Amino acid sequence: MKVLFTGGGTAGHVTPNLALIKACAGRDIDCVYIGSYNGIEARLLGNTEVPYFAIPTGKLRRYFSWQNFFDPVKILIGCFKACFLMIRLKPDVVFSKGGYVAVPVVIAARLLNVPVICHESDMTPGLANRICFPFAARICVNFPTALASVPAGKGLLTGTPVRKSLLSGEANRARQLMSIEPDIPVMLVFGGSQGAVVINDQVRKVLEELSARWFVIHVVGAGNIVAELNTRQRYVQLEFVDEGFGDLLAAADVVVARAGANSIYELLVTRKPHLLIPLTAVASRGDQIENAEVMRELGFSRVLEEPEMTDKTFLEEVDRIWRDRVRLAENMSQFAIVDSETIILDLMEELSEEGA
Repeated sequence: MKVLFTGGGTAGHVTPNLALIKACAGRDIDCVYIGSYNGIEARLLGNTEVPYFAIPTGKLRRYFSWQNFFDPVKILIGCFKACFLMIRLKPDVVFSKGGYVAVPVVIAARLLNVPVICHESDMTPGLANRICFPFAARICVNFPTALASVPAGKGLLTGTPVRKSLLSGEANRARQLMSIEPDIPVMLVFGGSQGAVVINDQVRKVLEELSARWFVIHVVGAGNIVAELNTRQRYVQLEFVDEGFGDLLAAADVVVARAGANSIYELLVTRKPHLLIPLTAVASRGDQIENAEVMRELGFSRVLEEPEMTDKTFLEEVDRIWRDRVRLAENMSQFAIVDSETIILDLMEELSEEGA
């Protein structure tokens, strides 16, 4: 069986695909990937042996931009190239993790009668996935509440495939690498693959207070290192972490993060007490606010909205997580962890057999 993977734009659209690709090796499944020319998926797949093919892609915006007149042409060209690649590669199944690059690939698969599996991580689907859903045979979701947002009869609760390296992280390895004192608790801060300027700025504003109590590991995003802070005690800046992220997460006593669905899922799976700071509805479609609110209602997460964030409220919330860390971990233990890889790989084989 051959599976064609697609998805890109952010690490959240790529890392689950990478976890599945590794699992495919255990079933003798051939894998290929279609992504964009310059997206993060091109870089991450470049570190693997999976054949990677790029197509033109355009963004579908909900606001006025002159690019709205040109991007539909890119999408159309992307559809033609995806069709050509599909005929050449002859996949049995397409697995789409979303992002705008996935739209031409999913449309091409439907035109050529190749079954498509879509995966939606958020509580409600984004525009790209909503376009893809009519062409999909099945739609995998992270959380039970998300099933109400997908077409009836297509939804399947699978969770998200998580990198094995994340689950096998070793706290001592990270602490030794960064020379963290044994009695100092660790705070891990990250804002996704592209970083989070608002969170970065907030951490740096109160860094003196934080580093007096914590060893702060701060994943800032590409190009966001502040050189003069490199000599700061009990503080490490990193642009982006891939395979070593499991060690950092294992070492963390508390975590501060955006409210992207994949980040939340990884925090739930590893039972890490955390503070979510979702993107505002102005900076996004509001999906992170929805994600965070559901997690707060379930008692899994503490949440601090950006408009409410000040030096005082940020420090108060971090202190509250530390005080409530045992209760939060106990609450998260109620979250059922499913064998995402097996469920999705079985589904791929099922659809492949039906299409044979």
